[in-house]
Amino acid sequence: MKGFITDPLQIERESMRIIRGYLQQDWTEKELKIVERCIHTSGDPTLESVIRIHPQGIEAGLKSLQQGAPVITDVEMVRAGIAKKQLSQLGGTAECFLSDPRVADQAVELGITRSMAALRLNKERLKGAIVAIGNAPTALLEVLELAKDPETRPALVVGIPVGFVGAKESKDLLWEEHPELPSITILGNRGGSPLAATCVNALIYLAVNREI
Repeated sequence: MKGFITDPLQIERESMRIIRGYLQQDWTEKELKIVERCIHTSGDPTLESVIRIHPQGIEAGLKSLQQGAPVITDVEMVRAGIAKKQLSQLGGTAECFLSDPRVADQAVELGITRSMAALRLNKERLKGAIVAIGNAPTALLEVLELAKDPETRPALVVGIPVGFVGAKESKDLLWEEHPELPSITILGNRGGSPLAATCVNALIYLAVNREI
């Protein structure tokens, strides 16, 4: 172990210092918290070029968290990655509806994915919430449809589904066709549950004034 840093806080600080050396764009200090953590999670400095943060995205997310709104996720893997202890300090919870017993039947009946059915059946929980999509492009499409109604419109959409079927297209739709909706995304095929959780956690840490 000689020569390795073993203090967790020191490791994190050194990681962020190294990451800042790679950055090519001008980010605000709050945006940096998201960008740095996405690069830290992925180990990929080139991710910076495809990260997109809506001008009202961070403030909308912070306001939602400070009001105790929930974080709604498309899959349990995103929910598992949320910093729930700090989120609870703000009065919020992390929720995923895939285990709702109605979901499977609804998905078959309507010919849609389970992630779409889960959100549709629990759409009233979306209003004013942060919705984090890390796996299913179809879930992001469902959120965009539900967001047309003020009664089911999230405060912020963290839309980072991963993959080769619909992922890029769903994120393009979010970013290019819905400028009215505060969002954070990573364009292209890259993304995934860890990155979706990372973005939400960066906001949670900002909201509770965590140092790093």
